[in-house]
Amino acid sequence: MTLTFSAVLLLGAASVVAVKTRASGPGAAVLLFLFGFFTAGTGAYGPIHDLVASFADFLASFD
Repeated sequence: MTLTFSAVLLLGAASVVAVKTRASGPGAAVLLFLFGFFTAGTGAYGPIHDLVASFADFLASFD
């Protein structure tokens, strides 16, 4: 069974947790940046989306 989630949904939930716990590290900054990026859909969407997709493929290759 394959279960898929939207990147915006996952990043949004993680952003809520980061804000609620007042996390202020570099990981929280990257998380909030990615959430804002995916929700805004700016002109830089293509390269950043490709980078995130490549990283996701890299993580998926560890089956």
